[in-house]
Amino acid sequence: MPTLNDQAEQHIGGTKGLHNHVHDLIHDPSTRLDALWRYDQCIANAEKGEADNSKQFWQILKAQEIKNVDGLKELIRKRVQNKSL
Repeated sequence: MPTLNDQAEQHIGGTKGLHNHVHDLIHDPSTRLDALWRYDQCIANAEKGEADNSKQFWQILKAQEIKNVDGLKELIRKRVQNKSL
């Protein structure tokens, strides 16, 4: 016999405003932009820390993430132009 909790949760996720792949295209850039902000903080913290390679490491990750964000922006731009978003 289902519990009240089971009944309350049976419809979770049943409503989708977008297809999953479209949701991913919209949601993922936000996560990556937050990461860019954090990389700036990591770089600033490394500048205050000991002289190791951590600043360079964070700069490399930030550069890679910028490329990822640019790629997502281009993909979204194309999908919007093709009206396939």
